Amino acid sequence: MTIPPKPLPLVPVGADGRHLHQCPLCEAMCGLEIHVEGGRVARVRGNPDDVWSKGYMCPKGASLGDLHHDPDRVRRPLVKVEGRWREVDWDTAFRRCTQLLAPVIERHGIAAVTSFTGQPTAHTLGLSRYIHVLLGMSGMPTSYSSGTVDQWPKNLSSHLMYGGWWTIPVPDIERTDLLIIMGANPAASQGSLLAAPDIMSTIGEIAGRGTVIVIDPVRTKTAARASEWIPIVPGTDAALLLAVVHTLFAEDLVELGALAGHVEGLEVLREVAVDWHPERVAETTGVPAERIRALARQLAGTDRAVVYGRIGLCNQEFGSLCSWLVDVVNILTGHLDRPGGAMFGRPVLRSLLHSPQPGLEDGKALFGRWRTRVRDAPEVLGQVPVACLAEEIETPGEGQIRALITVAGNPVLSAPSGEQLDRLLPTLEAMICVDNAINETTRHADVILPGLSPLERAHLDDLQLSFALRSIANYSAPVFDPPDPERPDEWEILLRLTGLCQGTPAESVDIAAIDDGFTDYVAYTLGLDGAFVRSHYERGGPERMVDLTLRGGPFGDRYGERSDGVSLEMLEREPNGVDFGPTVAQIPGILGTADHKIRLAPRYLLDDIPRLARRLRRPAAELLLVSRRDLRSNNSWMHNAPNLMRGMTGNNRCTLLIHTDDAGARGLSTGDVAVVRSEAGCIDVPVEVTDDIKSGVVSMPHGWGHGREGSRLTIANQHPGANTNALSPPLFIDDPSGNAAVNGIPVTVTRS
Repeated sequence: MTIPPKPLPLVPVGADGRHLHQCPLCEAMCGLEIHVEGGRVARVRGNPDDVWSKGYMCPKGASLGDLHHDPDRVRRPLVKVEGRWREVDWDTAFRRCTQLLAPVIERHGIAAVTSFTGQPTAHTLGLSRYIHVLLGMSGMPTSYSSGTVDQWPKNLSSHLMYGGWWTIPVPDIERTDLLIIMGANPAASQGSLLAAPDIMSTIGEIAGRGTVIVIDPVRTKTAARASEWIPIVPGTDAALLLAVVHTLFAEDLVELGALAGHVEGLEVLREVAVDWHPERVAETTGVPAERIRALARQLAGTDRAVVYGRIGLCNQEFGSLCSWLVDVVNILTGHLDRPGGAMFGRPVLRSLLHSPQPGLEDGKALFGRWRTRVRDAPEVLGQVPVACLAEEIETPGEGQIRALITVAGNPVLSAPSGEQLDRLLPTLEAMICVDNAINETTRHADVILPGLSPLERAHLDDLQLSFALRSIANYSAPVFDPPDPERPDEWEILLRLTGLCQGTPAESVDIAAIDDGFTDYVAYTLGLDGAFVRSHYERGGPERMVDLTLRGGPFGDRYGERSDGVSLEMLEREPNGVDFGPTVAQIPGILGTADHKIRLAPRYLLDDIPRLARRLRRPAAELLLVSRRDLRSNNSWMHNAPNLMRGMTGNNRCTLLIHTDDAGARGLSTGDVAVVRSEAGCIDVPVEVTDDIKSGVVSMPHGWGHGREGSRLTIANQHPGANTNALSPPLFIDDPSGNAAVNGIPVTVTRS
């Protein structure tokens, strides 16, 4: 355990001076110094004493002051009266929620109510813990989230292979000598399902001592720093990986090492891979057969090596096969659960998402426990494609969605069928949004219940610690007090909505009773008695939940059983954080399968391989569209920060990247406006001609499409951009997981 030197004195919450705060905006979790002068953020710097990030921060962390002081941020509840927003007190807002939602439930049942949960929920102290109460206790049979646009294939493959849907291996980039990156751009994302500070410096160190290979249709900033860029045809990564698997077997390169006694299905996999030789996939993938063989040999011949695949692999039409095969390759080359390979995180506290779903214990492929009413889409891990939401609102009949609760989400911009959803949201009988902005989605709401700014709440990451390279913990006190000391916290808002869904008026919900029941459940999952746990606290809420999961975690004091164990009190004394060391080998203990073995060849995934085989025979599309990220952006919700948007004039980041040859064939030059069409829709977008993209591929960033009437985003609306999700066909998905395929969309591009 490492504890950094004592920091310089800090000032109390709300006071001018130096505050320490961990950035809550992404998985990098950078430690920051927030300097307050005259009650305002004067500057933000990386905290050099932070045990994790050691002074590093990215532009997003520097924007926290912008987010806090944003004049457009909703600070008091809003209720729509005759089409106009009116600020009200909290009691009035909750009564209005009851007036809207209770009649819907009375007339149509709770099945007429659903929810959408957005990405910021995972980075918020209260929302990340208590969203489970809303989703688990409200009675809503169906919910939607950004997860089925982002990562559901990885959850699925992890569930099937390891018996835990959040048991996701993480590339140990600090100790590897060969890193192969597929469909990820850490230079923009700062890591995804991978928590590491200053990740590009680490990648540079790998390239200095070994090799970094990026396989991607676009020569991203990560690829530019790599030893080699291998351009690939979008949507064909699974075929390439199967050819690597074939080579490993064919050339007798399989070496399971310490995993040999913990893997089942090896011979089944060998048989499956027989026909997937590199020559079979070379033309489709655009990667020469001999280069595919060389990749297999490099991985097998390097002691510390790892393949890392992320969002570009997940949100394509073969996302589940890709997610599975990345792990298969790491296993076959002996690089799973080894330093320098793919390791499982050892979080200091247990995320509530790690609790198994009833009926899905032991990695069972028991999906389709229920199906959507219109499309007949099967449930997978409790979710269905987010694109189903619009059709479930639009189509009359029993079970039609008539009320929607959104939590920190903007599906109009972030989801396929978002344009259709934009048209349909006004037809709902009730729409309640827990959100800090009047954005493209919440502008349609009847009630907006605002949360706190990132600097008005305490912070300790939850799920992100599961993907960290080291077992660290850092608790941050708020920098500012909320302007209204009587306002409910975000977790209390969720509990009131939960009670309302159960039939109790929102303004009358017994928050303490629900919270105590939730605490008892979490204590039970940690092997502790709920009444005993509650006896240690004067009040409930997120801090109690954090302390419980810390003390019941792998390094916890178990309420006095271990004198040197961690607790929230300990972390409060160490504002620079505590480091419990790097990840360690955890197989078989971490496996949730009944026999404690890795299922190398899950039948549910093998059944999708014939679909991939048919892809090899598909005629090439004119152009294929892929998405991209930007370091100064975060999906759809940070475009109203002035410092992040600085320089947009004359430097538009929402452009269509197109290869020089493809642009020339269409008479396009940089700065021209192109019309991009798919079977789903059409958008106009400025062109950026480049050689840093594979010919036959075009690329656009996601999360844009601002400037809509009724939204209150002054800066974002000055730079609206185009919504790439308007081009996403709602039926274009990864079949096994239901995840949206927003990469590899066939499009045409013409001059406007």
